[in-house]
Amino acid sequence: MALALAEQAAAEGEVPVGAVVVKDGAVVGRGRNRRELDKNALAHAEIEAIDEACRTLGGWRLSGCDLYVTLEPCPMCAGGIINARIDNVYYGADDPKAGSCGSLVSLFDLPYNHKPTCTGGVLGEQASEQLKRFFGELREKRKIRERKDETDEETDL
Repeated sequence: MALALAEQAAAEGEVPVGAVVVKDGAVVGRGRNRRELDKNALAHAEIEAIDEACRTLGGWRLSGCDLYVTLEPCPMCAGGIINARIDNVYYGADDPKAGSCGSLVSLFDLPYNHKPTCTGGVLGEQASEQLKRFFGELREKRKIRERKDETDEETDL
């Protein structure tokens, strides 16, 4: 389900990240990146999924919940996970630039009042492929745009 949400994000021009919060085998929150659409730095998949889970369950404590996300959480999302008291995090692709569950730093290892467990590499190959495909297509579009701009400049002469 998180991979499908990531595909929806990519189709909307967003970095393909999807997240799902599960409690007792039932999905209680879903999210996907919407930073570009919402023009909001806080519109990460995990934050959206946590928000929906809080509304679904009627409280901010998500004890007994697991979060599944396609990309290793960033510092903001790791903080949200800690504050929401989520028990377990399962993520797909490592994030060497902002990963806060072990790639760059491990916020869950610091002496906060709650320590979620974290497991990386869950469907990691599929999640990594989504990201590689998205950024490859983005680079290709940029090259096409640059070539068009060069052609337009030559035409103006």
